Amino acid sequence: MRLALASVLVLGLQVSSVHAAEDASCKTVRMADVGWTDITATTTVASVLLKGLGYKPEVSIVTVPIAFTGLKTKKLDVFLGYWKPSMDPIVDPFVKEKSITVLEPNLTGAKYTLAVPAYAAEAGLKTFADIAKFKDQLDGKIYAIEPGNDGNALIIKMIKDNAFGLKDFKIIESSEAGMLIEVDRSIKKNKPIVFLGWEPHPMNIRQKMTYLTGGDDYFGANLGEAQVITTTANDYITKCANVGKFVTNLKFTTDIENQLMVPILDKQAPEKVITAWLKANPEAVAKWLEGVQTFDAQPGLPAVTAYLAK
Repeated sequence: MRLALASVLVLGLQVSSVHAAEDASCKTVRMADVGWTDITATTTVASVLLKGLGYKPEVSIVTVPIAFTGLKTKKLDVFLGYWKPSMDPIVDPFVKEKSITVLEPNLTGAKYTLAVPAYAAEAGLKTFADIAKFKDQLDGKIYAIEPGNDGNALIIKMIKDNAFGLKDFKIIESSEAGMLIEVDRSIKKNKPIVFLGWEPHPMNIRQKMTYLTGGDDYFGANLGEAQVITTTANDYITKCANVGKFVTNLKFTTDIENQLMVPILDKQAPEKVITAWLKANPEAVAKWLEGVQTFDAQPGLPAVTAYLAK
């Protein structure tokens, strides 16, 4: 009996030590952020919660191709922003060579395609095939975000293919913020503009906008219906199993992301916005931390609750 009890105690200590002995390199969690408000919001959620769990998150602002290359070379650990299917042409080579790990969607019900202000649609600019008809009013331009982005690549391909008669159009690449400034300027002038639109994003609330139909061959069906998927470096969720459990738990809704993005887009500090939201939504925190421990193998939820209360 004593021998059996001793064996149980030893086994218990061994299990505890296994949890506590997670590789020291796991303490620093290197995440990619491509600078879009939605990915900034979700990445900051992960960052704040990881800090509460005793980890040291490091977030790098990179382009989409560099995010996946960073995972391949193991210079990055986690990326929460694989928009499928629009990013598939960028991601497919990494998937085929099995150089990254693709996990589950962290968001469903998203969309990503070209859009116009509602008044432009009312004037007849309703489909991809209508864009060329408005070439003069549009100054032959389609507005997009940062160079290297998957959506930009799709626009460039459309122009190169002369799809929808767009061979004489130019893509204007800048950034999410830069593109939205141009949209606001055009709206003030009641001038047509074609731009990359997606949901979740506050643009869907702030602007009366219409998504163009007919772009299925490039952006996918149902107005570029998308999933946003979590990806990691190979073997990361095995080596850093606790962080792996945490990032697998992270699931968002378009409503949650819209709530988070509005103040961030209004230039409020993302970490401050996210911390306040997490304090106000303990049920979401509890769900994301199910089965998750701190870095030193203590219960995760109490530690994060205490961290947020500071």
